[in-house]
Amino acid sequence: MSAFWLMICALFAFSLSAVCGGGAGLLLIPLLKTLLPASNVPAALSIGTAMSSISRIAVFKSHIQWKIVSWFVPAAVPAVWLGAWLLKYLNPLYLELILGLFLVSNLPMLFNSKKESGSTRQLPVFYLSLIGAAAGFVSGLTGAVGLLFNRFYLRYGLTKEQILATRAANELLLHLIKIFLYAMLGLLTRDVLILGGLIAIAAIASSWGMKWLLSKINDSWFKRLGYGAMIVSGISLLTGATNRLMETNQAHINLIPVSDGIQTQVQWREGSFLLEFEYDEGIEFETRIDIEDLPEVEQNIALRIGQNADKVIIEEVFGINKHYYEVYVFKDGKITKTDI
Repeated sequence: MSAFWLMICALFAFSLSAVCGGGAGLLLIPLLKTLLPASNVPAALSIGTAMSSISRIAVFKSHIQWKIVSWFVPAAVPAVWLGAWLLKYLNPLYLELILGLFLVSNLPMLFNSKKESGSTRQLPVFYLSLIGAAAGFVSGLTGAVGLLFNRFYLRYGLTKEQILATRAANELLLHLIKIFLYAMLGLLTRDVLILGGLIAIAAIASSWGMKWLLSKINDSWFKRLGYGAMIVSGISLLTGATNRLMETNQAHINLIPVSDGIQTQVQWREGSFLLEFEYDEGIEFETRIDIEDLPEVEQNIALRIGQNADKVIIEEVFGINKHYYEVYVFKDGKITKTDI
């Protein structure tokens, strides 16, 4: 992808994030994963989002809620160190699945936004610290966090401008710490710096342009767009992470109609299992095992049944109030099945 199109996509993402209350980072993660190794994506993203925070503070500085910042940032700083350190040891795909599910879980809020728009409940100060710690940890692992905690800002009763300004102030120090940590971990490669710089240019341009646009959007629609962006980003994360996990682990799922029900076959790396539904017997879970894994009595039966066979396959079956084994014997081009 050319530098021009990357900047166009980043400009769109940051402009949309200003209108929706956040989410540029999460929207750009799937795109950056096509250009960089997964472990380098948070570093490139942090360069762009750091510049976005700086420019938004410059544009909306009078709207910053310093009470929230004073409780949020001190708890977030140590957590971001932990998240960045774990990036070397954890597969971010699994975290993306969890984050995607969390974002999609906000779907009911999209339809209750009118009720939420009147909510200005002030949360306890210790709650602000918990939110800060969670935001710092997730930000260190993914490089993006804004949209995940959009619901917190929306329910705290802040205006559009206050949300953008306060979140920028909350996240600026985190982004700067992450960039330093990524440099220490050797993640700031040449490609990371180039792509991060392009994203930063788009982020700065977006901040100045969105000052005018925000004044044209009422608070109700701002909140609706915020929840909508969370759901769209969640679906994007879930879809992308699931596809990559399936490819990485050579996973396959097949639905096979059978005469008395339906059978689902799942392949994961070298293993496989079956989930079978039969109209007369209900749901059964089946997984292939070696003959050495059978209990002694069943093992002797299986050895006797499979004597002189070309091939023997054994499956362990679990069902409601039942547990048994299936022995498939291949001999002379024929298959016989025995339950033990």
